[in-house]
Amino acid sequence: MSSSALPTTTADRDEASVPSVAISVSRLSKAYHIYSRPQHRLWQAVLRGRRQFYREFHALQDVSFDVPRGQVIGVIGRNGSGKSTLLQIICGTLTATSGAVQTGGRVAALLELGAGFNAEFTGRENVYVNGAILGLTRREMTERMPQIVAFADIGEFIDQPIKTYSSGMVVRLAFSVIAHVDADVLIIDEALAVGDAFFVQKCMRFLRDFMARGTVLFVSHDSGAVINLCHRAIWLHEGRLVADGAPAEVVDLYLASLAGESPAPARQAGAAAPPIDDDRRAFGRGGARITDVALLGADEQPLRAFAGGELVTLRIRCQTRERLDSPIVGFILKDRLGQVLFSENTFVHWTSGDRTCAPDSRVEARFEFVMPSLAAGDYVIGAAIADGTQLSHVQHHWIHDALAVTAVPARDWTGGLLGVPMRGVSLVIQPPA
Repeated sequence: MSSSALPTTTADRDEASVPSVAISVSRLSKAYHIYSRPQHRLWQAVLRGRRQFYREFHALQDVSFDVPRGQVIGVIGRNGSGKSTLLQIICGTLTATSGAVQTGGRVAALLELGAGFNAEFTGRENVYVNGAILGLTRREMTERMPQIVAFADIGEFIDQPIKTYSSGMVVRLAFSVIAHVDADVLIIDEALAVGDAFFVQKCMRFLRDFMARGTVLFVSHDSGAVINLCHRAIWLHEGRLVADGAPAEVVDLYLASLAGESPAPARQAGAAAPPIDDDRRAFGRGGARITDVALLGADEQPLRAFAGGELVTLRIRCQTRERLDSPIVGFILKDRLGQVLFSENTFVHWTSGDRTCAPDSRVEARFEFVMPSLAAGDYVIGAAIADGTQLSHVQHHWIHDALAVTAVPARDWTGGLLGVPMRGVSLVIQPPA
């Protein structure tokens, strides 16, 4: 594996010194030797390859992609798919079995909880050590120390050993360090899942600002974050890159796999998506099928545009093909980026009675609600029918883009993802006594 050297100073770096490609991964593979017994490791060393006492586990297999400077890339996949291994090799904390990685500019990483920290050192001492690893002088880190301490907000614990920290405090300090080292590339592995809500919001504000000038590669199981933050998404499955493209499209493929479809398709980057039903992206086992989705106004007539505040009914009609013991019908409303704004299903509202559906039954679900105010633009409603419970079910038919609707400008729209109708707003002014 080859890797470009990290710069040692930050003072006079200019645009010409930073390559247009921030990360280049070429045919990267990582294999581990798995021994069934401890003594087999010794036997393998003594016999020096004349006999093999191990089996190979491939954490990564022939992974290739480039990350242009200034892009935000999300890496998704199931546990054990090779996401963390990929990030560690890019950072240089793991050595690849084959392939090459090249990075341009200073790379700062926040990987496993506490990685790079010495538990016996104080937080302040660890800040200096991490700064030195990233090529900053002690003087530079001393100048940044007040900002680092303020961002971490761990109080007097900055001068206590790391072994006395909670997991959240470790994340706070680690993120604070990488936020203040003038990095060109940030690599983050699910670290923000540990922090409290206020700190996560602080980190997100920093990340959004950094994304305007730097490159970010991060692992997340939050599909909404990937769709909202990323220019591209990469899906790893069993060590292979099976999808690389627009975040909403890659996330949809990934969610289809999680919902009980066959294992991830063996697709290469840029390959076409698998065939879909009725020219809409859909998947499912096929024991039931959605036949019609309609958004109805108060007069029960189809509604294609709304301003917010209207009483509407979403009607989903289905046809069963086999027996369903506990059918669930649900929907999601997504914006143009694929972010889920809200959703609902019938399982949580079922009160009593037999849920069983015989084959060839007709099923109709109706959801009545007040449409919230939304920014003007196009939105998509996805619909699904499944069998089981809220936590454990089989998807029989899921249509990602079942119905398109349009929000028209609302006079009282003030911004945000959605607006909630106010029952009353008051303003009381008391003049000075």
